[in-house]
Amino acid sequence: MIALIQRVSQARVDVAGATIGEIGPGLLVLVCAEQGDSEAQADRLLAKILKLRIFSDEAGKMNRSVQDTGGGLLLVSQFTLAADTSSGNRPGFTNAAAPEEGRRLYDYFVEQARALHPVVQTGEFAATMQVHLVNDGPVTIPLTVR
Repeated sequence: MIALIQRVSQARVDVAGATIGEIGPGLLVLVCAEQGDSEAQADRLLAKILKLRIFSDEAGKMNRSVQDTGGGLLLVSQFTLAADTSSGNRPGFTNAAAPEEGRRLYDYFVEQARALHPVVQTGEFAATMQVHLVNDGPVTIPLTVR
């Protein structure tokens, strides 16, 4: 699975002009399931995200996790993270999980996140979304779990 994590001071997802998910300080996580991924990869990715020390401590060093700070998680499915741009100028998405499998793993990821973290909001799988964020830092980190 692939995730692109952005430390934010605020973020929200709108669908058809309505806000469906919104957080204050925390992490905006764009998530993509790839072919062959399973719950094991989802579990490892979530564990890494929850423990990733990218929030500042009292000394200003990145030493605290989203769990330490109590920040929110905004989880947004984004199959385009699996883009293959190695040939030509049009990206291919054959590495992404099939839509049904991608939805199943995204739903599983969200369910596990809600069981482990108190503030979890989401986008809408396969919807056209507008994602609004204020990147704090900026801090943006790609993660891949195989």
